[in-house]
Amino acid sequence: MRAALRALADADRAAVLQKFFKTGPGEYGDGDRFLGLTVPQVRGLVRRFHPADFDAIAAFVGSPFHEERLLALLLLVERYRKGSEEERARAHRLYWKSLPHINNWDLVDVTAEHVVGSHAVGRARLLAWAASKNLWCRRIAIVSTFYSIRRNRFDDTLAVAERLLRDPEDLLHKATGWMLREVGKRNQALLERFLRRHLRVMPRTMLRYAIERFPEAKRKAYLKGTVTSPS
Repeated sequence: MRAALRALADADRAAVLQKFFKTGPGEYGDGDRFLGLTVPQVRGLVRRFHPADFDAIAAFVGSPFHEERLLALLLLVERYRKGSEEERARAHRLYWKSLPHINNWDLVDVTAEHVVGSHAVGRARLLAWAASKNLWCRRIAIVSTFYSIRRNRFDDTLAVAERLLRDPEDLLHKATGWMLREVGKRNQALLERFLRRHLRVMPRTMLRYAIERFPEAKRKAYLKGTVTSPS
C-alpha cells in the first residue's frame, strides 16, 4: 500500500494541499503532511487493497501522511460495510482507538456516517461525544447522524445540533449547518421549527449552511432575523 501511494505522489499538489488543509503552526491541521494524491486516486487504492488486514489498517492509520491515514480509514469503512457482525464490531472499536489520528475534517466526513452512524450507538453517547474537548470527536458526533438522516430519522441530528449551538469552532458550525441542511431537504418544516427556536444563538456560519437551499426571500429573512419565533 505504501509503495502504491508513493507511486502516485505529486509534490506540487502536496504543497497546495498543505495550504488548503491549514497545516501551519496553530492551525487546525498543524503539522499534517501530504503526498499529493487526489481522493479518487486513494479510493482507487481502496478497491485494489480491500479487504485489508485489521492489523495492517491499524498500523497504517498512524502514518504522518494524510493520504495514508485516509486510505487506512476508507479500508476500515469497507471492512465495516462488508463484514460480519464480529468484523463490524472490531472495525468500530478500531475506529475509536484511531481517534488521535482522525485529525482533519475530510477524514471524519468520509467515515463517520458509515462506521459510527450505522452502529446504533445511542443518543446519550452521541451527546457525550458532542461535549468532548476533542474537536474531531465533536465533528464525528454530528456527521455520523447523516446515516439516520438518510433514513428519515432526524431526532439525533437535532439533539446533537442543539448541543453544538454554542461551540466555538467554525469547523463545527459548518458541519452542523450541513447536517441541518440535509434534514431540511427531507423535512423543511421540521428544520424551520428548529431554526426559529434557536435563531438568536445560532452561529452565523451554521445558519448560512442550514438555509443554503431556501428560496432567496426566505433565506434573507432568516439572515436578517425577521422570521417569527414559535410560541
